Amino acid sequence: MSVIQKWLDYPDLDKDLRAELEGMTPAELEEAFYGELSFGTGGIRGLIGPGTNRMNIYTLRKANYGYGNFLLKKSANHTAVIAHDSRKLSDVFTRESARVLATLGIKVYLFRKLTPTPVLSFAVRYLKTGGGIVITASHNPKAYNGYKVYDHTGCQLLPADAALVTEEIRKAPDSFTIAVRDFDELVAAGMISYLDDDVYDAYLEKVKSVQFSPDLAKDGLKVVFTPLHGTGGYLGERLLSSLGYDYVPVSEQMIPDPAFSTVPTPNPEAPATFALAIEYARKANADACIATDPDADRVGVAVRHNGDYVLLTGNQTGAVLLEYLASNRKTKKPAYLINTIVTGELTSVIARRNGVTMFSTLTGFKYIGAQVETLSSVDKEFLFAFEESYGYLLGDFTRDKDAFQGMMIILEAVNYYRLQGKTLIDALAELDRKYGYYRDELMNIELTGLSGLKQIAAVMNHFRKSDYRQFARYGIAAKEDYLLGERHGAQAGKLTLPQSDVIKYYFTDGDWLVLRPSGTEPKLKVYFSVHGPSAAAATGKIAALKQEITNIIEKTVKDHEN
Repeated sequence: MSVIQKWLDYPDLDKDLRAELEGMTPAELEEAFYGELSFGTGGIRGLIGPGTNRMNIYTLRKANYGYGNFLLKKSANHTAVIAHDSRKLSDVFTRESARVLATLGIKVYLFRKLTPTPVLSFAVRYLKTGGGIVITASHNPKAYNGYKVYDHTGCQLLPADAALVTEEIRKAPDSFTIAVRDFDELVAAGMISYLDDDVYDAYLEKVKSVQFSPDLAKDGLKVVFTPLHGTGGYLGERLLSSLGYDYVPVSEQMIPDPAFSTVPTPNPEAPATFALAIEYARKANADACIATDPDADRVGVAVRHNGDYVLLTGNQTGAVLLEYLASNRKTKKPAYLINTIVTGELTSVIARRNGVTMFSTLTGFKYIGAQVETLSSVDKEFLFAFEESYGYLLGDFTRDKDAFQGMMIILEAVNYYRLQGKTLIDALAELDRKYGYYRDELMNIELTGLSGLKQIAAVMNHFRKSDYRQFARYGIAAKEDYLLGERHGAQAGKLTLPQSDVIKYYFTDGDWLVLRPSGTEPKLKVYFSVHGPSAAAATGKIAALKQEITNIIEKTVKDHEN
């Protein structure tokens, strides 16, 4: 019997899933059933709908069965805390997750409110649970939902533990036969219980404790804030109020909305996402707009500069924040920074010039969180951690990126430069003059479905096997292949970071580009980081490299299709 027919024949199949399943075309059925959802950069993430390759109560039931058995075998601490965002079915998936874990004998704590990802990470540590779950697809489009799982340190599972969960999922019974007890029955039995607001209160106090310059005068500073219909509204307003900021909420976007109806995408990386916030900012003559994504782990900022509002990239924000933190430190204790192998090169230059030790990890904040845990016993100050995709961390009380810590330090930097008559754009210009003209860019190539998966694999395979000596006339000094764990060319040898489907090229002048499949969306990502004698020269170099790489990718995809 085919898997599709098995779903159709299951008599108790959810009626909405059955209706959708029965209306699917053969091509849609192939997309929904060609494989099973698996762990990526940010846990499990997929389109909502029927099928083994979709997010639904049955695929989630199996994932929870695997994770639950992992927790039972990992330690004697058989407890977990679960949070969820505002997406479609997030509340249903949360209850389903709680039912599966509690049926297995794991005590489950639930939040009464929509709860951000960083609060879940904090709650694992605060409540001392054995693990945690967030039901979220973060910044993905509205058709997606997802499932992030955490260990007892509040860090997302690293590949070794994710592999153990995957093995438990492989050994799990059929999704339709996994036994789950009634939710209310489990609540009555004390296996599921709800948390009070003390977790939020304790978390906010921790966030406020890592202010860098809390005494900066805020008179005259005005901020626009939007949680983009997600989880950030409640705690974002509490934080801004308690810090004394004069802020204007984007009222339409304070409302949790699974359709994210006022934005083209709920991603603060996208300039169009800021459109409504900037309308508010113009009316209020605000200095800055702050936007958090649906699960409030990412944060973006647009600042008023020369009469217009300019959105900073994650790399630009991170560089400005690092310069602010490193050059205004109040202690002489050695400090360290954590970033990733796709973080712009300017960060490295700032760190070296300021005597800050830098550690770089693979892409994915789980690797940063694990590094924070590893370094927690060293006699150095944890200064800052960030990744180019708008994720920031100042305090080690969470082990995931944290939009509230991010918005707090971003606004502090906005205010710091404002009091000098400058904006963050002026601060970036100062970095150019001080360190050189560094420019970064991310190229996202969307390749969807089963065909897209094969195309991305073909592109990565092409670059993996090809011996390029230059791109756009720029000579290549070395190539790192993180899947093979090898570096070729200058300083050839074995790589020490974990295996990952990532290829990084270094040019003879120290610039680089990286190719990797996204772990959360159907995209191939290409990162460029260059420098030049002028802004125009650096920008021109990126343009030439982008054109060359685009041509190679398009030809590879075309050859694969033929």
